[in-house]
Amino acid sequence: MSTAQHKIGSGFGATTTAAEAVAGADLTGKLAVVTGGYSGIGLEATRALTGAGAHVVVPARRRATAEEALSGVDNVEIEELDLGDLDSVRAFAERFLASGRRIDLLIANAGVMACPETRVGPGWEAQFATNHLGHFALVNRLWPAVADGARVVSLSSRGHHNSAMRWDDVQFEHGYDKWAAYGQAKTANVLFAVRLDELAAEQGVRAFALHPGGIMTPLQRHLPKEEMIERGWIDEAGNFLVQFKTPEQGAATTVWAATSPQLAGLGGLYLEDCDVAELSPPDAEGMTESGVRRYAVDREEARRLWTLSAELTGVDAFA
Repeated sequence: MSTAQHKIGSGFGATTTAAEAVAGADLTGKLAVVTGGYSGIGLEATRALTGAGAHVVVPARRRATAEEALSGVDNVEIEELDLGDLDSVRAFAERFLASGRRIDLLIANAGVMACPETRVGPGWEAQFATNHLGHFALVNRLWPAVADGARVVSLSSRGHHNSAMRWDDVQFEHGYDKWAAYGQAKTANVLFAVRLDELAAEQGVRAFALHPGGIMTPLQRHLPKEEMIERGWIDEAGNFLVQFKTPEQGAATTVWAATSPQLAGLGGLYLEDCDVAELSPPDAEGMTESGVRRYAVDREEARRLWTLSAELTGVDAFA
């Protein structure tokens, strides 16, 4: 397949921090929306963006937790939002649109990982519904406020290697596997950026998806210690057996995607370690060390997902 998925030699890497990735950028007067911007790498992205002068709106499902985490961070406002509840998504969007403000950076950061089987809304599988459909509805409802030249950043994961779109059973109604469900949701996050970039590029809005890296954050809250031992992440004493990124390093690709002039003229790409990722080998199986699966950047798959998502959520800013 013809693709722009090739490294551009950014000069950054896996150990780059969010502050380093945004160094030199003046975001004064810019407004960013960062879902989940109060925990883990989302919190570090919020700190980096406000440190560069941006005003950041943090939609949060746990408002009290967000207020505590963001205490002392200037230029932040917290709003209530539950991505698993489309009524909550609509209410947040309506409140924001009523403010008359424009969005320069829209970062779909919040998510859940490998949770027990959970159903939300009309019976949707929770990881697909929260990680993808909630953000799909949010971005489309906020679209009237998205400024020309804005960037939209969709946080995916190397976990997308675990599953392509399961078109015959998107909602896992015929047997649930938490890692396959997470993989499908993360593939959806990439396909969303591919299609959004295709639709919005003519107004100068570019979209990117990314793998932030392996980081120990509250995202792992559903994983028992025994499973992390089995996966080779920690030993019996809880010591790390693999090199994880710090949250500050994990947020670097997010803020680089949102602000870097090195990405000018590009879009619809999957990023990792503050650079454009290469395609995974076509015969790759399981989780590879790096790269993006071809099915996750396939334009026809992206269009198909967009159509399904619009049908499920009842919203499409480009229809």
